Amino acid sequence: MSIEHIAIWVRDLEGMRAFYQTYFGAVPNDKYTNARKGFSSYFLSFPDGGPRLELMQMPGIPDSQNDPLVQFTGLIHLAISVGSEADVDALTERLRADGYTIAGEPRRTGDGYYESVVLDPELNRLEITA
Repeated sequence: MSIEHIAIWVRDLEGMRAFYQTYFGAVPNDKYTNARKGFSSYFLSFPDGGPRLELMQMPGIPDSQNDPLVQFTGLIHLAISVGSEADVDALTERLRADGYTIAGEPRRTGDGYYESVVLDPELNRLEITA
């Protein structure tokens, strides 16, 4: 068994699609729209295969009340491997220069990962790993 995809409700569907395409090389499928429900989505595939990311938008979905800079129970982050420690450092700096919040500087974790933590445009936590 494997994880097929992970879904995120978003406010700015096109902006979030562009973010994952620009910084993580994600490739979207054709946009799906259900006009009756006001629902739209993209499935994003990543260069290495693996699970896809579904970005979904629909009126009436409430904003999260969680503070993205504080840990909480439930799904807390996505981890995206970018290759090497140098790649983690470079992407972290690129995101910082482009105005994104770096919630955790690049470091070696106690369980052996080399990672940083960044907030995407809608404040979802992303671990960028080697």
